[in-house]
Amino acid sequence: MRVPYELALGWRYTRAGRATRRDGFISFISGVSMLGIALGVAALIIVLSVMNGFQKEVRDRMLAVVSHVEVYGPGGGVLPDLERTVREARANPEVVGAAPFIAAQALVARGEDMRGALVRGIDPLLEPQVTDLGQAVQAGTLARLVPGGFGVVLGAELARNLGVRAGDPVTLVAPGGQVTPAGIVPRLKQMTVVGTFDSGHYEYDSGLVLVHLDDAARLFRLEGPTGVRLKLKDLNRARDVAAELATSLTGPVSVRDWTRQNRTWFAAVQLEKRMMFIILTLIVAVAAFNLVSTLVMTVTDKRADIAILRTLGASPRSIMGIFVVQGAAVGVIGTLAGLLLGLGIAFNIDVIVPALERLFHASFLPRDIYLISRMPSDPQRGDILPVAVISLVLAFAATLYPSWRASRVNPAEALRYE
Repeated sequence: MRVPYELALGWRYTRAGRATRRDGFISFISGVSMLGIALGVAALIIVLSVMNGFQKEVRDRMLAVVSHVEVYGPGGGVLPDLERTVREARANPEVVGAAPFIAAQALVARGEDMRGALVRGIDPLLEPQVTDLGQAVQAGTLARLVPGGFGVVLGAELARNLGVRAGDPVTLVAPGGQVTPAGIVPRLKQMTVVGTFDSGHYEYDSGLVLVHLDDAARLFRLEGPTGVRLKLKDLNRARDVAAELATSLTGPVSVRDWTRQNRTWFAAVQLEKRMMFIILTLIVAVAAFNLVSTLVMTVTDKRADIAILRTLGASPRSIMGIFVVQGAAVGVIGTLAGLLLGLGIAFNIDVIVPALERLFHASFLPRDIYLISRMPSDPQRGDILPVAVISLVLAFAATLYPSWRASRVNPAEALRYE
């Protein structure tokens, strides 16, 4: 198989030995460019994979408490027809579970300590169909929520702040109050802590209280559930399914999916990920454009060779192709090395980070500060492919000007002093 001489010469210049001091310096600059591209690509892949891992970890912990889709009654009030809403929601092929609930704000008091909380009335038998909350509590805890028992399950952080544990009484202060001859008296109800849950998400662990659905209805004087929580086959389709349910459900109901409940947090994560991508891409760009200086020095050093090739019949386009091949080879090798290094670290970060912690006797993610005590990683094809393409495009773009200058070398002037 005959290889085009442009490709052969370009590859020869890329792997040229260090016969002279000038050749050695050019080879060093070329190696630095290749190393810079590799490290930039690897850094991009590692950082984006870790950010994906953190996002997935927080999302999974969040969805242990929050359902994929929630259907509310008009104005946050009681659902007009619970059975019809559940039946119509289950008619959607993406819905695999449904459970009624009551949501209301209240105060939880223990002695002089008082904390604001979201009280959620649930059906302990149906709750496992819509969330993984059962994994965040001890076995049998939800079963202790019985109608009329007025038991509560507190978030672990909320229980810690109030200084209570299973078996201790707490007072629930419901909004509204009662009108008496002495004025408006707040409605108080003494409840018994039957357990705690630890979802790993501070917002819910510090401000969520679970009670039985019937007890919540009596406490807040409601005639039924205020909504239905739904679980989907694919949580990533929650927004599309919510839009479908908004048009298919009858009656004055509102639909909200899990991405909208925490819209600010997810928007911040996406913005941070986008900015990190741009910043780290600049590292790749700097390394790629080091090729400009490498190729300029190579063209200057090879002026006589270029002139001889021109006198032998090589066209300016062929001369340009030789140096494009040289620069592109550096970009391809650097990108492939960066991909291998980045993916190797990203897929084994759960082993590498503990080893570094033992080596330096340090903890990168202290358990008492961060929700997550291990470094998560989730490499995704949608991040890796753009990184590789951008690296190759930048390396190719950096070769164009020096290659064009090589094609403009005048053979007579180049050979005049040879």
